[in-house]
Amino acid sequence: MPGAEVAVDVASVYAAIEKSAELLDVTASRDAVWPVLTAFEDALPQAVIAFRVATNARHEGDFDARFTLPREADPYAVALSSGLIAKTDHPVGDLLADLQQLCPIDSYGVDLGVISGFKKIWVYFPAGEHETLARLTGLASMPRSLAGNAEFFTRYGLADKVDVIGIDYRSRTMNLYFAAPAECFERDTVLAMHRDIGLPNPSEQMFTFCAKSFGLYTTLNWDSMKIERISYGVKTENPMAFFARLGTKVEHFVKSVPYGVDDLKMVYAAVTSDGEEYYKLQSYYRWRSVSRLNAAYIAARDTESA
Repeated sequence: MPGAEVAVDVASVYAAIEKSAELLDVTASRDAVWPVLTAFEDALPQAVIAFRVATNARHEGDFDARFTLPREADPYAVALSSGLIAKTDHPVGDLLADLQQLCPIDSYGVDLGVISGFKKIWVYFPAGEHETLARLTGLASMPRSLAGNAEFFTRYGLADKVDVIGIDYRSRTMNLYFAAPAECFERDTVLAMHRDIGLPNPSEQMFTFCAKSFGLYTTLNWDSMKIERISYGVKTENPMAFFARLGTKVEHFVKSVPYGVDDLKMVYAAVTSDGEEYYKLQSYYRWRSVSRLNAAYIAARDTESA
């Protein structure tokens, strides 16, 4: 069950990442993974740690891990000083510092790819203290596409519901997670949202998936005014129940990953601009119920139990 203690240090986490990646026939690169773990090793004993695989062609051959950091950390400064990323003049390099100046922050998270290394930083706002587009769009480092799509976010009741921000330094994109109103998961609204931003219509399988969702996020970048995608999140003990087909390797991973086998898992679904529908599956190596990484997850679970 969530909360079960496992060994947590650089060596044990690396071994677990390596073993899990092998289920997908992916060979973890020690040169990519070890420096990230050692840069943040002081935080690992208290971190939530999760592993994630995506089913689309873009992510084939890679495998991700993520872990949380306390609010006292400065993950971007650590990444720079450890040589995990290079300093840049691009606005993506200023975004975290701008958010730190503007917003109260509960904690952070870091994503790494077992082939590509350090990828993302996550910024978690205090539970119940959502940020607003009115404040966020005032940041000089924020993608112009956020302000450019303010009408869209307002139309669907999202403008004052920003819960988490993800900053992807490799792809130079940004994710906005929303504590979305229930209407956003209804079939007609899901369809309307996709059509409003020019995305293909979801399949019947995805409509069914969205009806069980507890949250959604959008992806934006600095080079386009478009919203790249909308993704929906579901918690489940049986990820296979949502799919007609995952592909042999991903199915093998879902059935064989040794961590969190009997625990609830996270699944995210999205449609790309060219119509590819894909899913991300997340299993927990180490769970901490008090972490903001799991706040929406816990709220959804508790609501169902009430």
